[in-house]
Amino acid sequence: MPATCDFVTLHNGQKMPLVGLGTWKSDRGQVKEAVKHALSVGYRHIDCAAAYSNEAEIGEAFQECVGPNKVIKREDLFVTSKLWNTKHHPEDVEPALRKTLEDVKLDYLDLYLMHWPHAFERGDNLFPKNPDNTMRYDYIDYKDTWKAMEKLVEKGLVKAIGLSNFNSRQIDDVLSVATVKPAVLQVECHPYLAQNELIAHCQKRGLVVTAYSPLGSPDRMWKHPDEPVLLEEPGVKKIAEKYSKSPAQIILRWQVQRKVVVIPKSVTPARIQQNLQVFDFSLTEEEMSHIGSLNKNWRYIVPMITVDGKLVARDAGHPHYPFNDPY
Repeated sequence: MPATCDFVTLHNGQKMPLVGLGTWKSDRGQVKEAVKHALSVGYRHIDCAAAYSNEAEIGEAFQECVGPNKVIKREDLFVTSKLWNTKHHPEDVEPALRKTLEDVKLDYLDLYLMHWPHAFERGDNLFPKNPDNTMRYDYIDYKDTWKAMEKLVEKGLVKAIGLSNFNSRQIDDVLSVATVKPAVLQVECHPYLAQNELIAHCQKRGLVVTAYSPLGSPDRMWKHPDEPVLLEEPGVKKIAEKYSKSPAQIILRWQVQRKVVVIPKSVTPARIQQNLQVFDFSLTEEEMSHIGSLNKNWRYIVPMITVDGKLVARDAGHPHYPFNDPY
C-alpha cells in the first residue's frame, strides 16, 4: 500500500484504507473515469453499492486497472458494496451479491454491508412504490438477512460483512445472533453530525466506523433552504488557512485522525486527489476538539418523499427505521 493510504485494521486482520472514493450520485459516464483517476493517484479503497446503479461501469475501470499484469494487484485494493433493501430475504442475498460481483468484475468483495436495516418489497424494482408515492415495505427481520450474509464469508465470496445506517440498539441486536461479527458500520458522519456516542459504541464492540457524506453532501437532491453549510464553517476555514489546506481536507483529517474511515465522493480529478492528501499534517488536540464541538446533530441524509404535498421522511414509519433512536 502506498504511504498516501493510511489504514485501520478490521477485527479479522484485514487492512482498510482510511480514505476511499465514494460513488453515490456519480453518474454513469463519469464514474469510470473517476475510479480510474482515483486509482492512478493512490486510492486503494472504492465504496460501491448496487443501489447506486453504476457498479457495471466501476467494473470496467477495475477491468482496465486491477488484476494480474495490471497496475494494481487485486489484493492491494479494498472494495465495498452493499446489499439493497429489496434483497433482504435470505434466499435473495447470495444472488444479489453475485450480481454485484459480476458487475464489478471481481471474484470477491473485501466488505459487504447491509445498506439499511429496513426492507422494501422483494423484486428488481429498487424503489417499489404505492400509487400515493409511499414505499412498499417488507418486514423481514434484519437478523435473518445477517445470517444469510454470514454464509457469504464461509463461501469466500466476501472477506468481511458489516452494517450501514444501523443504530446502536440494532447493532447490539445483530451482535446477539452473529457467528461472524460485523466488521464495519457505515453511517453519515461529519462535524455537524459527529456521531460521538455511536462511534464509541462501535469501537467498544470492535467495529470500525466509516463516515459517508463526510463533507455534508453538498450535491444532494433534497436540501433545506436554511441548512448550515459545513464547508463554510468559519472555524474550519481558519484552520484550513493555517495549514494551507482546503476546508474539506481539514474535515477529512479530523475524521482519519480519530480513526474514522472516510469515503468522500467526487468525479473532479483535482478534488479526488486533494481528498487523499490528508496524511502529511496533523491537527492539534485543540483543533480536534474545536471541530468535534461543532456538532448540531444535523442529519443531511434522510430520504424524503412528497405525500399530500408535504415533504416527509420516507421510511420513518417502518418498525426497523434507524433514526428514531437518539443514536
